[in-house]
Amino acid sequence: MYDPTVARLTYRALLGRRRALILGALPLLLIVISVAVRALTGADDQTAADVLGGFALATMVPIIGVIAGTGAIGPEIDDGSVVYLLSKPLKRPTIIFTKLIVAIAVTMVFSAGPTLVAGLILNGNGQQIAVAYTVAALVSSIAYSALFLLLGTVSRHAVVLGLVYALVWEALFGSLVPGARTLSVQQWSLAVAHKVADGNLVTSEVGLTTATVLLVAVTVLATWYAGQKLRSLTLAGEE
Repeated sequence: MYDPTVARLTYRALLGRRRALILGALPLLLIVISVAVRALTGADDQTAADVLGGFALATMVPIIGVIAGTGAIGPEIDDGSVVYLLSKPLKRPTIIFTKLIVAIAVTMVFSAGPTLVAGLILNGNGQQIAVAYTVAALVSSIAYSALFLLLGTVSRHAVVLGLVYALVWEALFGSLVPGARTLSVQQWSLAVAHKVADGNLVTSEVGLTTATVLLVAVTVLATWYAGQKLRSLTLAGEE
């Protein structure tokens, strides 16, 4: 299910100079903000939770997921170079699974790592806040990568659609409409983080069991459907 050649080509596409600069901008901004906040307010658990929840998990992780998930396959479909990949004797689900693994790895590196560093800067991991939000970033990286890889497979406007979901649905509707929070990767990952953290500074609108089931279901279904769409794309090209 994993092809090293496809993985190497995907890593090269995602970590080219231009995209790497974009991927690194938000983590760098998070670190700068954390240093400034720590210098101005000192170590405060509530402030750490606000920064990590409001910027790292709500903004940085989904945007990085959009860039990595859609960038793993979208550009190849747009410029037609995917035809060369599909002409190889590889199963379509293998291509999708390999690209998913790469997207997950890139998203985790550029989101979970900086989240942990930022948390340690903000409050030295008081009440396990830094670790809790790092776990949330790791968990959400998997689901976001699968969702946005699917978008990259089915739409030429995947980046726009991904940003709409991440910034409008989760950030805007998720904060205003209680029902929308149940259908939020952010809230699912916060349920896992709540289990890790000490105290009640990390909360979620979704229970842990429900969140776990939804995270697994969305990841599996999005990956499966992306494989089916890639298969149909091949057949259309052959016809």
